[in-house]
Amino acid sequence: MNGRRLTFAVGDIHGCLAQLDTLLDAIESSAPGGRVIFLGDLVDRGPESRGVVERIMAGPPKAGWQWMTLKGNHEDMLLAARKGHAEMSSWLMNGGDETLDSYGGAIPLSHLVWMAELPSIIVEPYRIFVHAGVDDAIPLEEQDDDILLWMRTEPNYSGHYWGRHVCHGHTPSRSNPRTVGNRTNVDSGAVFGGVLSCAVFDDDVPGGPIDFLIAGRRR
Repeated sequence: MNGRRLTFAVGDIHGCLAQLDTLLDAIESSAPGGRVIFLGDLVDRGPESRGVVERIMAGPPKAGWQWMTLKGNHEDMLLAARKGHAEMSSWLMNGGDETLDSYGGAIPLSHLVWMAELPSIIVEPYRIFVHAGVDDAIPLEEQDDDILLWMRTEPNYSGHYWGRHVCHGHTPSRSNPRTVGNRTNVDSGAVFGGVLSCAVFDDDVPGGPIDFLIAGRRR
């Protein structure tokens, strides 16, 4: 992969720190530099949400790398949990208990601020990176977080997406990472006994991924 400008788009981590470290090692071994985009859902359900957040907040340990992070619906639920009892209950029932345990019961304000400031989408000439997906029946500039963080896309659907390729996570499947036409899903269900995966894109070439990298083994 040397000589190319590469982007590695990482699927839902959900507190699986060991798999994240394994995948990051594989990414750094595959190229001398590049960009890593974390597609959201860093937290909840898995055992080491705090470790995952701290690892990503610290940034790349090697020169030549850039890390970018998108907000997922689980970061959205975590932040909403501060609003009231119903929101807190919803978050706890969806993996928030494990996150609180990893933090010893209290999440630092610096982590909350960092999550709150995460963008929901990255739009580039050739690609769109987003946590859940985009609705190609609605103008791109009118997409809101209800869509970007929460929508579900049928497994075999591929839209036009304004001439771009969409890369997302959010909907786990053992058949992922998988590309269908103009859309790639990299949520391989790491926290559900699957693997943590990423799609590799050549920044200078339109279209889908040129490769996939996978950490861990399927059960």
